[in-house]
Amino acid sequence: MSRAVTRRRRQRALRIAVLGVVGVFLAYPLYALFEFSIRFPLTGAYSVDAWTRLFGAGDGARLQPLYTGLVNSLLIAVLTLSLMFALLLPTMVWVRLRLPRLNRVVEFLCLLPLTLPAIVLVVGLVPVYRFIATRLLDTHAVWLSFAYVVLVLPFAYRALDGGLSAIDVRTLVAAARSLGASWPAVVARVLLPNLRGAVASAAFISIAVVLGEFTIARMLARENLQTGVMLVNQAAPQVAAAVSLLTLLFGIALLVGLSYITNRAHRRPRRRDS
Repeated sequence: MSRAVTRRRRQRALRIAVLGVVGVFLAYPLYALFEFSIRFPLTGAYSVDAWTRLFGAGDGARLQPLYTGLVNSLLIAVLTLSLMFALLLPTMVWVRLRLPRLNRVVEFLCLLPLTLPAIVLVVGLVPVYRFIATRLLDTHAVWLSFAYVVLVLPFAYRALDGGLSAIDVRTLVAAARSLGASWPAVVARVLLPNLRGAVASAAFISIAVVLGEFTIARMLARENLQTGVMLVNQAAPQVAAAVSLLTLLFGIALLVGLSYITNRAHRRPRRRDS
């Protein structure tokens, strides 16, 4: 047996061992959360009562904050994605085409929310939302999407920036415009088909951020999924644990889907080159 084959086997065994340790490290908290949702702390007896209450209709009154928060979070996610793409994608394309010197400025502004804790953002958002609630709109939780657009900007910018860097924006836009395409048609029919992976990445990460956000909603006294879980946890902690587990699994599924889409997008250019 050659040294190269032995080295490869050792490296493969090391990778498997590392992945196994990391997998156990990540999976054990999920298992503990699942066990808590089906095991009574005082008696130690196992029961799926929390899951039946979650998906059944017999305990709707006590779980109403959870259902309301889930619906609000889904609406917030849809509006956040719509606002984020409507603002960010045309801006990034325009800067790359007309104002390339401002690319660093746009990057700095989009990444700035990463340096600000959520509690600091709330201090500035309180007067804004007071004005929105009393003068413009109302106190519905869906208007949290205005604040959540700011939260998802860093992640969405990185995803879209990677997609735009992988294509020749100038050539595509120039070719489409020379054929008489309008600017909306250029974005919808030329750029977006080449940015499917980047758009999906930005959308998945943004949805995960919106569904997991708690601080801003709590400090602004709005109802979303996480505040609903907190309220249900006071009366039915096992049901809250089940919801938290489902939320985490959904976030993991989004990240796995993001990884799959990214890998698929990377494989296409290689196949074309070959």
